Amino acid sequence: MKVDVNFQVCESNGLCAGAAPQVFDLDDDDTLHLLRSTVTPDIEEQVRDAVRQCPRRAIVLAE
Repeated sequence: MKVDVNFQVCESNGLCAGAAPQVFDLDDDDTLHLLRSTVTPDIEEQVRDAVRQCPRRAIVLAE
């Protein structure tokens, strides 16, 4: 499974970084970074939670 962020839509509010910090990072300039695109079973639930929390629906999962 892969995770992707539409950075054109993303507001960098950091909810995803709070839900899955091993995948998303918000730097000191409030810019969101995708740390890894592959979702392993051990972090799948956290990433799904990050997707649900994104107010702009900028995060998607693909099988």
